[in-house]
Amino acid sequence: MADDQPEPGFNGKGILSGPIDLDGGRARPVYPKVPAVPGLAVEQRGTGLRGVVVALGKGIVTLRDANGRDRQVRLLDGGFMVERRQVTLVAPTSATPSAGRTASGSVAMANAPARIARASRILVEGTHDAELVERVWGDDLRIEGVVVEPLDGADHLAEIVRTFGPRPGRRLGVLLDHLVDHSKESRLAAEVDHPDVLVTGHPFVDIWAAVKPAKVGLRAWPDVPKGENWKEGICRRIGVSDPRAFWKQLLGSIDSYADLEPPLVGAVEQLIDFVTEPA
Repeated sequence: MADDQPEPGFNGKGILSGPIDLDGGRARPVYPKVPAVPGLAVEQRGTGLRGVVVALGKGIVTLRDANGRDRQVRLLDGGFMVERRQVTLVAPTSATPSAGRTASGSVAMANAPARIARASRILVEGTHDAELVERVWGDDLRIEGVVVEPLDGADHLAEIVRTFGPRPGRRLGVLLDHLVDHSKESRLAAEVDHPDVLVTGHPFVDIWAAVKPAKVGLRAWPDVPKGENWKEGICRRIGVSDPRAFWKQLLGSIDSYADLEPPLVGAVEQLIDFVTEPA
């Protein structure tokens, strides 16, 4: 057969007639793009690093973990998890919409019914902690069916954990104030060692200090000497006579997670993820 004649039955349009597609014709996956606004809770895929966005640079995002440490990680397509979705983080713009979001930054679910309460719980130190968590994360918690209860102090944390009886499907998350090295809270947390219990927290002496002071017109929270009641000391230094009235003002000034310090945001998001993780 002549070299310039096609083989019988060959019409030049078979699967080998053109360039070979080494990718098998599969399109690269496209991930949702999420603006990396400060305070957004994310998880880096692969490493499992969790934190809140602090800053965004060229090809790098800075995350602050629950211990207040900043970590710089590369921006990659589909490199992060946000609300259990694999996403690509992008630079926010002035046109980034906030409508359709809850105070925590989650996607709002219109007319979504509250879920029957889970067996799992989140415990916080006091009433003010519970009120603040409700203010920002209340919509999310109702949808997830997570109840937040005050401990009225953490001195008997280990006993409370034993009484609760944590187990798979009945997890316990605990949020502590002033969870820093060598604090009383860090010693209490160290007494709890259970796979279905997560104790985390923020570095501030009181939950008030986790609210950005600019919300009430302050550059910074005044220093209060160790041993002095922190709330009363703050009120004296800023000329407030009624701490309860001031707390109502402070709580009412909070519009979203962006009004809170990142360590608190990261700690609460971590607890919600923990207690809602499928058994």
